[in-house]
Amino acid sequence: MSPAAPAEVTFPRHVVVIGAGAVGLMSAIHALDQGLQVTLLDFNEAGSEEASSYGNAGWLSSHSVIPPVEPGMWKKVPGYLADPLGPLSIRWRHLPRLAPWLLRNLASARRTRIRTTAAALRTLVVDARLLHLDVARRAGVAHLIDTSGVLHVYRSRQQFEGDAFGWGVRRELGIGWTELEGADLRQREPDLDPAFGFAVHVDEAGHCRNPGAYMQALERFALARGAQRVQGRATGFRVQDGRLKAVLTGHGEIACDAAVIAAGARSKELAAAAGDRVRLESERGYHASIAGETLASTARMPMMVSEFKVIATQMETGLRIAGQVEFASFEAAPDWRRAGIMRDIALKLFPGLPRDLPASQVRFWLGRRPSTPDGMPCIGHASASGDIVHAYGHGHIGLGCSARTGRIVAQLLAGRTPEIDLAPFSPQRF
Repeated sequence: MSPAAPAEVTFPRHVVVIGAGAVGLMSAIHALDQGLQVTLLDFNEAGSEEASSYGNAGWLSSHSVIPPVEPGMWKKVPGYLADPLGPLSIRWRHLPRLAPWLLRNLASARRTRIRTTAAALRTLVVDARLLHLDVARRAGVAHLIDTSGVLHVYRSRQQFEGDAFGWGVRRELGIGWTELEGADLRQREPDLDPAFGFAVHVDEAGHCRNPGAYMQALERFALARGAQRVQGRATGFRVQDGRLKAVLTGHGEIACDAAVIAAGARSKELAAAAGDRVRLESERGYHASIAGETLASTARMPMMVSEFKVIATQMETGLRIAGQVEFASFEAAPDWRRAGIMRDIALKLFPGLPRDLPASQVRFWLGRRPSTPDGMPCIGHASASGDIVHAYGHGHIGLGCSARTGRIVAQLLAGRTPEIDLAPFSPQRF
């Protein structure tokens, strides 16, 4: 069980939100709604290319409830180690440090455990597109949120049926979809390689047309409502008799009554400073973006291509191919060959794209997902003080989860009962 909230919550209460990514910004906005004073603390500018929220696939997918692991995945580990450019790769030199996390990750790949995880995640992601649309409207950028659904694309119905377990779990949770085949799919996606002849359309999902611009708009909205912004990096906390007195930074203290750890893949050390040892690793992902407002070939609707473990999304900035997984240290140098693979996959998916794309038209990016071994985030009060709230570890679904997570964080800060059961997401579960 998570530690109890502080016995007394007095107002006005000053909260420092550590991290100006999707979760941090949503937490700040909803904390302002609760009447709290807010300071945003981050080393990077909101929506900058250095921030993980900038380069994700943009999905607001309330059906993304299946953790990235799958039954029998342990059998594939030798192949992952042998292929540095596969859909999931592990750099050998980092294996000893990663081993405890990976073993826990593989142990969670049981059908009963996946069902339990999916049920918990559903409470966090349900209605994601509508929650985001509401905040985006308030921030004046409703045009960045598309609510028309997403596609999962396969070569054939038989290939789709190979994912029957995951889709069966979704159906058990009340998630529906429409099947598209042959001419129906061609009409929806005329530029997609005809070799992909089957897809499912998940109507209840949506996507963000420009995550970087969205983050910048959310920060402007928070600042316009009275939030303060401090550029710097949190290093710890000053707690006296169980009550938070200040957030420590490299440039001194920020006096406050509460704090939110929403620093993404950098949250592990802060969690330890708040009294909790969490299992969190940097799960690196790449994207390739092909610029051009009127590409000759593109995705009409965001699509997940299971065969390649990537998502193709037409953004305001161009066609983005994002996905795959690389395990290494946070600071390890990028392997831009992996981003090159994203570009090559785009050429396979959309034959109408020029084979000789100029370098000036293609941009590569690396981001770091904050991932837990069981595929669920950490949300709840810290052990050292109920004034500190954990909010990180959302892995592949951080953007989609951020709107509800922000609401929950604000409820915890205000001493209110959270709108969902947080027991599955307890930071103390490790």
